[in-house]
Order: sequence, then C-alpha cells, then structure tokens
Amino acid sequence: MEEKGSAGKYRLPGETILDEIVRVRRERIERLGPEEGVPVPAERKAGRPLPFGVDPFLICEIKRRSPSKGNINNSLDPLEQAKIYTERGASHISILTESEYFGGSLEDLMAVRRAFPQARILRKDFLLTREDVDVTYRAGADAFLLIASVLDGEIIRDLYEYGVSLGLTPLVELHSPEEAAKVRPFAPKLTGVNCRDLKTFTIDPLGPLKLKPHIDWECRVAYESGIKSPRDARFALGCGFDALLVGEGVVRDRELAVGLIKEFQDRETHKDTYAFWRKLYRNYDGSRPLVKICGITRIEDAREAVRLGADALGFILADSPRRIDPVRLEEFREIGIPRIGVVILSEDGGERAKQEDLLRDLLAKGLLDGIQFHGNESPEMVEAYPGYKALNVKTANDLTRRDDYQPRPVLADAFHRDRSGQGAKVLDPELIALAQKQGNLWLAGGLNPQNLEGILNTWKPELIDMASGVESSPGVKDHEKLRRIFEIIAAVNP
Repeated sequence: MEEKGSAGKYRLPGETILDEIVRVRRERIERLGPEEGVPVPAERKAGRPLPFGVDPFLICEIKRRSPSKGNINNSLDPLEQAKIYTERGASHISILTESEYFGGSLEDLMAVRRAFPQARILRKDFLLTREDVDVTYRAGADAFLLIASVLDGEIIRDLYEYGVSLGLTPLVELHSPEEAAKVRPFAPKLTGVNCRDLKTFTIDPLGPLKLKPHIDWECRVAYESGIKSPRDARFALGCGFDALLVGEGVVRDRELAVGLIKEFQDRETHKDTYAFWRKLYRNYDGSRPLVKICGITRIEDAREAVRLGADALGFILADSPRRIDPVRLEEFREIGIPRIGVVILSEDGGERAKQEDLLRDLLAKGLLDGIQFHGNESPEMVEAYPGYKALNVKTANDLTRRDDYQPRPVLADAFHRDRSGQGAKVLDPELIALAQKQGNLWLAGGLNPQNLEGILNTWKPELIDMASGVESSPGVKDHEKLRRIFEIIAAVNP
C-alpha cells in the first residue's frame, strides 16, 4: 500500500521522505531533462564563479516551503529576499531549486544572479549527475550542494571533482560517521553537517557537534539548519563551526541576519564558554550513551571511573551528603575527562554573587570544565557558563521549560526535595517518554545496575548520570558496581 507523500506524491513501501524526494526528482529529470523545463543558457553568462567562503561565512537561504514545515512563505520574492540579505551584510545566498517539495526553481537562481552579481550563490538541491553540475554552472551558481546520503562514494567524488574543475565550490553534506568515511578519501574542502535528519526531517541541535570529530581532514565545516536565534548561532560558532547555513529562521525574521553576523564578530569572546561541549563530544560515536558519574569525592573513584570509560565526572558543590570542598578539586586536575560542578545558585543576591565568583574562579583555574545548574537559574544565567541545566521533573509541566535552554540539552532528573539532583527515585516512565520525544534524552535519578539494562533498551538515553546507584555509601563509589554498569552498557550496545 502506498503512503501519501509530502507533496501530494506517494511514498513507496519502505521509503523515507528523502527516498521519495530523490525518486520524484529522478522521474522529473527523465521527463524534462536536467534543466527541468527551465531555459538555462547553453553557456555561463555570469563570469567566473566567485570564491565561496569569505567571512562572515553566513549562508542565508531562499526557501518557500519544506516537507517538515510546510508553507514558510509561498509568495516569497527571491529578489526581495536576496536584497534583505545583502543589505544586512550577508553575501552568501543559498537558493532551493527543488520545485515539488520546496517550491524553488532554477529561475530563482538565475534571477538573483542577474540582480546581485556580487552575491555568492549556492544551489541547494538533490543533485545526482554531472549534467546537474553542468546546469548549476551554466545557471550562474558559485557553489552547489552534494548530499552524501543519496550518492555512493565514487559518484559523489566524481561530481565533486567535476564541479571543482568548473571553478565551483562543492558543499558536501554529511549526516553520519559512515558518510564521513565515504568522503574522507577526497577530503572535501567545504563540509556541511545538517542537524536535520533527512529521513525523518527532525532536528537535533547537537547532531553536528556529535559528527564533527569524524571530520578529521583539513576543511571548513558548516553547521546547517536549526538556527533560529543568535543564541543558536553562538552555540554553533562556539563549538568550532566555520559557517552557518540558515533557512527558515531568516525567511521568517528579516532582521535575524544582523544578529547572526554579530555572532561571527563576537565569536572569539565566547569560545571558552563552549570548549566544554567540544571536550564532552570529542570521542562520541553514538554507539553507547555518554556516562557521567556524579558525586565524586575520592581520587581513586575518579580514576576507576575514567579507566572503565566514563565520559564526565560530577562534583557536588551544593548542600548534599556528597558535597566536596572546592579546595579539594585541585586533586582532580589531571583527570582527562570533563569535570562538572553541580550547583544550586542561591535566591539571595549577595550569596549568589559569592557563588558565581567561586564558579568563575574554579573555571578560570581549570579545576572545572562545566557547570550543572540545579536551581531556578534562568536561561541567560546558564548560557553565561559552560554547562547545562538540570530540571527536577515531577510533572510533565516541568519539562515544558526545556525549550527555554536550547540548543543546550537539559538533564531530566527525578524530583527530589533538597534539589541536589541526587535522589534515589527513578523518573516516571511517562515522563521519560515525554523527555525522549523532546530529543537528546539526558537522564538522571535512581539509575543503578539493577534497572540500567531495561532503561537503556527502552529509552536509549544519550547521557546517563549516576551517583547513589554506584555507591557503597554517600560519596564513596563501589568499584564493582561501576564495573557492572559498564558491562551492562557494553552488552546493550555491542
């Protein structure tokens, strides 16, 4: 039975949205040719392709609709939109030329090329053949998108090299470590990581950060999709991305480009704040959850956790049976994984100022890498530090605050009266399910060797945070329990 597709077409059994779009485009090319019925000049009239990648490397998109968002602006005038971008300092323009699912056309590209000869234009489409690249060149583009997930290794390399021979800049888009391995032999100079899953069209703001360590050749890396605010851009640039490709956000908000360019100008100011994220995900491959062992008070426990494979350690600086004196953090200086201070900032202004002074001092001295906030801290407060928010979740309403802290993930913890985040209660399954639907499930509260296997199999969290469940007494880790949880993780994620 065929399933109704995204643009009134029909999805074949087993097809994803991406499969459908590519199949429909192949059928359209068979009927109309690679120009798709558009009168593209037989020779390029736009002069030599312009260098694609000058700073600030912000790529703003001309986009009318998408399978995920539906109608964004069906009446969008490409010339008016290009004028908005160029007047606000964005010299790179991405133009969707796919017609049935995105409402674009090669006519849009050629019109913008004629009206804005100094703009640097990317053709964004599902390109499949040398003829597609040739049409892109003749239409006047400076760069073109190659999506690694729809092309095999030899074809994508051929299209890449052919485009380069024409003077075009290929942007090679990746979504997985396997795709990085596919293109590694020819090491594309401009590589994009899309935080949108093209099979489901869902967004994972952390997706590009997880994949970036697998791009281990010299190149510039673009963060694609999901940018809707300067905060999103600040996160992406702080995490080491060289370029931003922004679609829906700049179409809906004509002033957003101004704020995004300012983030490029200020990126050096914020880079230390985001070093924590680069360190946390530097070895992430998605094969198992990240593991944080919290409530560390002894160096021998820290060393054992690291030896077994922990990805981060937590040090509780709030009132708790597991509290550690900040002075003792010097003992853990040589621990090679992220060290996270767990805090509850006071509601009293004077006391809070003292707490913040202490946190800044510990971070500046290199005794902590990040902060886990467990109180009533605002999104602005959390964003000012390396780290993230933990929500004490008692009801579904508590999880509605999660979006306030994006694109950073939020740790969902079982509600605990003293708010130390170290209660022994496991989060209600319905609340875990809700948190999982929100994406990037970070889970804490009551995890132990007895319940961990079921939680991993059922919920597949991205990060698990364990404290009392691996202890013999508060603050004293049981090495046998530690060993057991890593055995369980390895068995569930072979």
